[in-house]
Amino acid sequence: MPSSMQPDDSGAEQPFISHLIELRNRLIRMLIAIGLVILVLFPFANDIYTFVAGPLIAQLPEGNSMIATQVISPFLTPFKLALVAAVFLAMPYLLYQLWAFVAPGLYQHEQRLAIPLLVSSILLFYIGMAFAYYLVFPLVFAFMASTTPEGVAMMTDIASYLDFVLALFFAFGLAFEIPIATILLVAVGAVTPDDLANKRPYVIVGAFIIGMLLTPPDVFSQTMLAIPMWLLFELGIFSSRLLIRRRKDEQKDTDLKTSANGNAASCARATIGASDTPSELDSVLTVRVDDPDRWRPLTDDEMEAELDLADADRPSESTPRQANASDSRARTINSVEEKIMRANRLRELHNDFAARQVLYEVLEEGDTDQRRIARNILQQLDHV
Repeated sequence: MPSSMQPDDSGAEQPFISHLIELRNRLIRMLIAIGLVILVLFPFANDIYTFVAGPLIAQLPEGNSMIATQVISPFLTPFKLALVAAVFLAMPYLLYQLWAFVAPGLYQHEQRLAIPLLVSSILLFYIGMAFAYYLVFPLVFAFMASTTPEGVAMMTDIASYLDFVLALFFAFGLAFEIPIATILLVAVGAVTPDDLANKRPYVIVGAFIIGMLLTPPDVFSQTMLAIPMWLLFELGIFSSRLLIRRRKDEQKDTDLKTSANGNAASCARATIGASDTPSELDSVLTVRVDDPDRWRPLTDDEMEAELDLADADRPSESTPRQANASDSRARTINSVEEKIMRANRLRELHNDFAARQVLYEVLEEGDTDQRRIARNILQQLDHV
């Protein structure tokens, strides 16, 4: 019936609509933040432009000044600079809004990697702009002033100058993001640090080509952009090596926890004995094995309590059939435990395929806790 399908359709569309509403709210907050910063900066727009034009004004010949060739340029150009400055200053808050929208869909290990990368990318972009303003601009404008033909007055238009410096700001800001790009490529497995190190000669040549394309046609600005790009590339390789080393250490810790988890399960089964009921066995294993991060060895008092509880619940006499059933169950448990330990050894030898095959057998033959351990190890293999 069509009427019965309407609630299902609305329920299916509701999550997507809620995401759109949240995205709209985030964008509105970002626009409000930019607007508030513009209101604060607009009264100082002319002062900001004078500060940005300082490197060029310092190199102009005596008696020369900047000019405005259009009627609205004296108002529109400082306002444009104030708008761009507002976006730059509000960038941490803007990225926070984007992060708040995207973060719920990321895994925990992805969030741990993304937060430092976001903060580092903002700082590196600001450092790139400062590098361009304080080191590159004085050299570039001094070179241009020295090469001005005789009889030509160097009087730069304010709008053209703003477009020029904004292009250099973006070029140097993006160039300083090279370490972030390098770390991301290594993190997603596209390349390895050794592969990047082997391509170092090509990167150096490419850095000088990019510097030639993005900067004015002088050797000073080209070199001032190419050398930092090369050094930042080396920084990215060093950081990516640290990332790989950290991942290996985390993997070793995970393997140790998994091995300790399997040993704890074996000890628990040996402590309770082969003739205990499955409920007794599951109660101990659930406490010690369910969450590897919460596992800890049994203390002497706890071990005594578990033994007393097992002795109290164990029947005084057992028939030969019950004894045979208990022996069979004990052999099955020990066999599955041996498979879990063998899977861990295969992981240490980096033979993930064989380890998976053994774990699949555990999923078929093991009890509830053994299957839980096998699924946990399989999930860890999926995230390697």
